[in-house]
Amino acid sequence: MQISRKIAAFLIGLAAFMIFEWINLGLNLGDGRATSFYVVHGILVAVNLVLALVLGAIGLRALRASRGSRGSL
Repeated sequence: MQISRKIAAFLIGLAAFMIFEWINLGLNLGDGRATSFYVVHGILVAVNLVLALVLGAIGLRALRASRGSRGSL
């Protein structure tokens, strides 16, 4: 399956946004909450950062593949 350059760029942008958003959320968690609140949000942050890294890797791989195949017509 081939991914277009637009979709690859979108995936890279989405991954960058997700990393920024979830790190920002993790840093802005306030004090005075129950421990379970921090555990749940810590798990959410970790899972979403892994997802962002996977999407970014897919986007980069697709972008590199599209650059290599562009000149071989």
